[in-house]
Amino acid sequence: MNDSPPVALTSDAAVPKGAHAVVTGAGRGIGTAIAEQLVRDGFAVTLLGRSRGPLDALAEVLGPPASVCVCDVTDSAAVTRAFAALPTVHVLVNNAGQAESAPVSRTTDALWQQMLAVNLTGTFHCTRAVIDGMRAVRWGRVVNIASTAAQRGYPYVAAYAAAKHGVIGFTRSLALEVATAGITVNAVCPGFTDTDMLTRSVDNIVQKTGRTPEQARAQLAALNPQQRFIAPAEVASAVSWLCSAGAASVTGQIVSVSGGEVM
Repeated sequence: MNDSPPVALTSDAAVPKGAHAVVTGAGRGIGTAIAEQLVRDGFAVTLLGRSRGPLDALAEVLGPPASVCVCDVTDSAAVTRAFAALPTVHVLVNNAGQAESAPVSRTTDALWQQMLAVNLTGTFHCTRAVIDGMRAVRWGRVVNIASTAAQRGYPYVAAYAAAKHGVIGFTRSLALEVATAGITVNAVCPGFTDTDMLTRSVDNIVQKTGRTPEQARAQLAALNPQQRFIAPAEVASAVSWLCSAGAASVTGQIVSVSGGEVM
């Protein structure tokens, strides 16, 4: 039995009092679950997204710890303006994303650029807007929501997978860049998660293969060794931990929330 006293966290590991988090793509799915969890964790949370309606509805449920910011993360100038109007950001969760499928031979330039813009460039825009502020207070958490598509790839989503692979590269590089500044940078990679995005994937399989919705869902769930879909709250729990004082030494990591699909 080890009777040694617990090791104290370093003083700069503690979450700052009144810490402020921004969650992009907060109006639905994983983003909503993350925002809800961070409010429970005691953060003031800015809900950021393109559509005000879902953000306002969520803010009403969450109460005063939550506020709304309408912004398109693909618009560099809009992101700069939006973040300049916010208080210091201690936690940034880059969750805004979009997935569209097509064989490479039918992937248009527009589709390719859209997948990069939303999933990768938007992550860059928002992170660039907050990183100097985190440096100034010498505390920060950047959590990028990627995908198992960034770890293993899937057919017919080459543009999406390429963008999410880029998110992982960005995560690892930035983690090293700010390692001595009290800032951690990590990525969370959910497997197929029970959200609107999953519903669209199922609809796409049904349309293109003639399978029933039940068969399509079973096909996707079978990729998870646990034979199930991930719940948004499970992704939110991983984000919560990465934003905690106890994860101060965890940086540059790619956390797969996928039931063992990626090891």
